[in-house]
Amino acid sequence: MNYLGLDSGKTKKTVEELNILLADYHLYYQKLRNFHWNVIGKNFFDLHEKFEELYDDAKLKVDEIAERILTLRYQPTSNLSDYLKDSNLKESPSDISDSKMIELLLTDHGFLLKQMRKVVEVADAGGDEGTIDLIGAYIRELEKTSWMLDAWKMKTTEQHKPVK
Repeated sequence: MNYLGLDSGKTKKTVEELNILLADYHLYYQKLRNFHWNVIGKNFFDLHEKFEELYDDAKLKVDEIAERILTLRYQPTSNLSDYLKDSNLKESPSDISDSKMIELLLTDHGFLLKQMRKVVEVADAGGDEGTIDLIGAYIRELEKTSWMLDAWKMKTTEQHKPVK
């Protein structure tokens, strides 16, 4: 750990939270693949393409999170059974409506954002700016994606809340 100048005890706590986030992203990735393969109906073309875009992004994040753990000189979790045990997310059925798919993804986004904020909090306590920078960008991106998915499910008669 000397080459990074980080306290190994504090870094261990960061890595524990990163491994949970890694598990979360693996389940999220697989859920997106599930939805990509199984979406049907009038929104098929839009959602099929969007789910592919999202799982490609999740795949990159899985690799970046694992590589951050390795950079911190720890071993990333790498077994599916551990991901299922450690993740805040749950698997989803394949035979659900497109609207339910979006609803489930938004719920998962809430869990992902909560875990990312936990990672940032622990990394901050350890002075780990590299992890904070990486995960901070993920938070910004996922918040924007969440807004877009939420807008997709809104009725055209609904409006965002005005600022007063």
